[in-house]
Amino acid sequence: MRKSTKSALCAAIIIMLFALSACGGTKPESSSFQAMDTLMTLTVYGDEEIGAEIKEEILSLDRALDATDENSEIHHLNTEKSAAVSEDTADLLNRSLQLCGDLDGFFDITVYPAVTAWGFTTGEYRVPSDSELKTLADHIDYTAVKLSDNGVRIPDGVMLDLGAVAKGYAADRSIELLNNSKAQAAVLNLGGTIGLFGKKPDGSRFKVGIADPENPAGYFGYLSCDLGIVATSGGYERYFERDGKRYIHILDPATAKPADNHIASFTIVTDNGAKADAMSTALFVMGLDKATDYYRTHDGFDCVILTDDGSLYITEGIYDDFTLDSGHRYTVNRINKP
Repeated sequence: MRKSTKSALCAAIIIMLFALSACGGTKPESSSFQAMDTLMTLTVYGDEEIGAEIKEEILSLDRALDATDENSEIHHLNTEKSAAVSEDTADLLNRSLQLCGDLDGFFDITVYPAVTAWGFTTGEYRVPSDSELKTLADHIDYTAVKLSDNGVRIPDGVMLDLGAVAKGYAADRSIELLNNSKAQAAVLNLGGTIGLFGKKPDGSRFKVGIADPENPAGYFGYLSCDLGIVATSGGYERYFERDGKRYIHILDPATAKPADNHIASFTIVTDNGAKADAMSTALFVMGLDKATDYYRTHDGFDCVILTDDGSLYITEGIYDDFTLDSGHRYTVNRINKP
């Protein structure tokens, strides 16, 4: 059995910060703190004060969005079924509902009761019965969420959880702050979501290591990146075992069951944090074939897919930017557009 912990090992992607701090002759400002159930690290070059503003922005979002916090806006909405929410929460809800539709329901912000039923919010793990799963699946329906300006309504049996997009949204908001600061470059390590901003002083690209599911403290490969967001979802982050079977925390909204499609980790590279988070979850649930089809019919993102048999699939837009770690012998495949 393995439980999620508030540590750097929870991060699906770990940025190679030394590459930033070693350049330009001046050490950047770096700070770490706990938020959104993970350790976050901000590294900023060229502005000594913006890190504190970003930290407060993220902590404010965490207070509003944490479904397990009885004082949060989302917890209040889940309890009362109707509530007025802040502009930030309404904005993220609106974006999330759009993403649910764009991703054909493979990402759904109403999956929370099923996540709770499996014990992933408390660590008290259990396998629900088939009848319970059917009832849970029947209540997973993002179209039941009604949003009008800052007012939100949900029916009985429906509960929201924005945790799957909260870190990406926090990255988006943080980059907005950086755009209005003196910062020249920054790396935002928000658990499994990495935000990259600006240009490194030596002109080189950022280097992002993708965590090895068998050893999350290490990497199976590296991406050379410019600006943007890199987000990874993986079943190794939180799971439990019963009778020799592993159950991961990433659930299929159609069945209310953990995804079981031979994907070990799914990394998305795009220009929007909320989108990156939602896509890494949804395409993980889709599985290799459907995710590949989705990539070939949609633009604006690239991905790295690792399957549990040691096969690696990389889309053409970042294929030449990926380097396999010398300690791994994965079969590398290229996914091309039609």
